[in-house]
Parts: sequence; structure tokens; C-alpha cells
Amino acid sequence: MAAPGAPSKLCLGGKGVHSISPPATLISMSGMRPEDLLARIIHGALDTPKPAPHRPQPDADQPTAHWTNPLLLERVAYLRKMARAGEGFATDTLRDSPGHRTILVTRLRNSPAESFESIAQFLLVLEGRATLITGGLLDKPRKTAPGHNTGNAITGGDAQELLPGDVLHIAPGVPTEFHVPNEKPFSCLIVRITVALACDDRA
Repeated sequence: MAAPGAPSKLCLGGKGVHSISPPATLISMSGMRPEDLLARIIHGALDTPKPAPHRPQPDADQPTAHWTNPLLLERVAYLRKMARAGEGFATDTLRDSPGHRTILVTRLRNSPAESFESIAQFLLVLEGRATLITGGLLDKPRKTAPGHNTGNAITGGDAQELLPGDVLHIAPGVPTEFHVPNEKPFSCLIVRITVALACDDRA
């Protein structure tokens, strides 16, 4: 048995996990009058302190990472504040690894029309709604970074409504543009994967 005040240890799958819960508060009830005991119970004096929710931060060196839905929504709530205080747009990089990047994005306004030449994107809508324009051509395209192009708008694209829970795949090179109505928050999880584009044998 562990010494009093020592952290408890749980065994999960044969591996020890140390808890970070504080030791329980012990209150002697010997000689306590019934009315005093009742008062302590009513006012919560006998309650064991509850530990803060455990929110593990993914280690970039670990092969897996897990973000719970409550944790994502907590970060989204912070991004909403940042977007309102800024230019209507905020991001949070959850993980940046060679070949892929996982980010949270919150928008209160329309996005620029843009395309990524060698990056495929997977989107999971977390909150809000938006209209996504994909395909077509960028109007007056300009290269703002290697492999990244922006334009004034998209011409000849297709529109689709995005709602919470929707999942979307966007192939490399496909122009995208988000329209967010009435500055209501739209948030999504995006995984961007760098892909090797096939060379044209006819070149």
C-alpha cells in the first residue's frame, strides 16, 4: 500500500500511469455533533476535491495523437475570441509533422480564394455553417508563397453547404473559397498532407 499522500498508480494495459490527483482531504468526525456534521455535508466541507480535467498535449515525437471533442471545442472557443479581436480569422496548429499538418481554423468572415498546388486537405466541420466554393479558376491568380496561390474570387466553381459533422476532401490544386454568413463563427479541423505530384511523361 502506498504511503499517505503518495500519488496513486493505475495499471492500464500493463503500463503504470501516475495520477495527478491531490490527496483526499480527511476530516475527523469523532465527537462531532449531528447538527455540525449535517452542516458540513450541506456546505460541502466533506467533499473530496476533484482533480482538474486531464488534457494531454500531443508529443511531436509520438506516432499517435488524440484530441477529444471537448478539448477541440475548448480551443475553438478561444479562437472565436481571437478572431473577433483580430481580422475575423484565427488558427491553432495542433501538430506540425513532416509531410502533414493538423490545424484548427475559425472564421467569422469570408476566406480568400486560394489553392495549394501539392497539398491535399481533409476538413471536419466542428461548428457553424458556411458555403464552400470549389473548382473553377482563380480570378487574377497570384503566387503568395511556394505552392500557394490566391485570387480575387473563383469563377465557374461549385457551391456546397457545410454543416457540423461534415467531412470534406480537397485534392491538390483545387481552388477553394469559404463564404461565412452574418459573421457567425465557422470552425473546422483541417489536416493538410503534402503529396508528390506525378510527373508528366510527355514533357
